[in-house]
Amino acid sequence: MSKAQVDFKILYLKKKFPLRISRGVRDGQYNLYVSITKEGFTGWGETSPGLSEGAETPEIAQSELERFLHKHEDFDSPHEAYDRALELGIAPCAFAALDMASWDLKAKKANMPLYQLLGFPKPKHPTSITLGIMTPKEAAERLPLILENEGIHTLKVKLGNNDGIEADKAMYSQVLEYHKKYPISIRVDANGGWTVKEAQEMMKWLAERECEYVEQPLKEGQESELPYLFKNRPLPIFLDESCRFATDIPKWAHSVDGVNMKLMKCGGITGALRIISTAHAFGLKTMIGCMGESSISIAAGAAVSGMLDHVDLDSHLNLNPDPCEGAPLVNEVTMPLDIPGHGGKFKSES
Repeated sequence: MSKAQVDFKILYLKKKFPLRISRGVRDGQYNLYVSITKEGFTGWGETSPGLSEGAETPEIAQSELERFLHKHEDFDSPHEAYDRALELGIAPCAFAALDMASWDLKAKKANMPLYQLLGFPKPKHPTSITLGIMTPKEAAERLPLILENEGIHTLKVKLGNNDGIEADKAMYSQVLEYHKKYPISIRVDANGGWTVKEAQEMMKWLAERECEYVEQPLKEGQESELPYLFKNRPLPIFLDESCRFATDIPKWAHSVDGVNMKLMKCGGITGALRIISTAHAFGLKTMIGCMGESSISIAAGAAVSGMLDHVDLDSHLNLNPDPCEGAPLVNEVTMPLDIPGHGGKFKSES
């Protein structure tokens, strides 16, 4: 049996609009791309580096993968490789690239779209488009640009402003002004930017103002406060940073309504599959989000999104330019392609 060839490529991805959340602002970043070539097929994966995901730079991510490849060279069993990566303590965002490349390769060899290989239907839920923390004036200027041009009707609003909840209310109120003339579904992600008292006040305030749910109201590490917040909650609560792996779900399952998985947090498609199964076992809602990823990683995420309740796969839409393709927006849905693999590739391969 021929040995697989693994190659790496680092590219800078510039954003159309800088994204500001409670932890800072970013207008672009370097991502690591990984390819696995074997038996005439090539699978593609992508890492969006992050300190909280174990690898702050693409160079560190590549070093992590080289450390893994020194111990493990079999790509035929993604689950076995994933377990080995956990044993070795490989950074999840780094391994995510290798994992999605492995699944892409596996589906291409089977001559099947990855979503079909995994036994999932095509997704039906629209993706939300993210509006970062900004002033009301900035929001009034930005909203038409990010929603009307794409015909999007679902918005995720980032709150948790360092200037406090009054600044959050002012920005959200501007979103509501826009909502009056262009109706949209609105969700909120606080990225852990509120105290328990602020979260209680904001969730009650938001529940009266068209908000569907709140994501990560409390900072990672404050999960012991969730039962208090969960009781008599006016809005559903989803975890993001507080749920990195399937093994985190049983700890907080009775204090939240759902979990948000990200391939960079959980280590790729294999980790996402385990989160989906565990969340469903506990009766929780599921969603998938993204970080600073291009169409390669977004395509991989789209392949597992058909069974989920909410979808936030939009980072590739905010790139200028996206060097990759394979995750088109079809009637507001980030849609997997009906071709072998997850469908993501470099445009230069077209």
